[in-house]
Amino acid sequence: MILLDTHIVSWLAFEPENISKKAAEVIAQARLVGDGLGIADMTLWELAMMVSRGRIQPTVPLESFLREIEANFIVFPVSASIAARSMQFTAAYPSDPMDRVIGATALVQGMSLVTADRKIQASKEVPFIW
Repeated sequence: MILLDTHIVSWLAFEPENISKKAAEVIAQARLVGDGLGIADMTLWELAMMVSRGRIQPTVPLESFLREIEANFIVFPVSASIAARSMQFTAAYPSDPMDRVIGATALVQGMSLVTADRKIQASKEVPFIW
């Protein structure tokens, strides 16, 4: 199983051409063999914010869009372990709380994070695919 960063979920739905060839192959393989694709629960909130700010425009009402995302991904809630781990990143890791929760989710669940975020990649604190 792999964990997808919020922008990857958005790109899958609206701009798949933005996803790197390697990431697209890993995502397709995870779907094919049934390993599954995971997201942090905060990704649902971030997607809702993207819709409310007009950055993405689903063709269905917001709640229907979010329910469709829920149905197609394994959603990992913030646990005590994830919350605690999100506070243990170094200064090299992005300070954005959502990035920290998503990164901590990947670490606690033992998954690689599919992300194009260069700051996350440069920190080398979370195994990533891009």
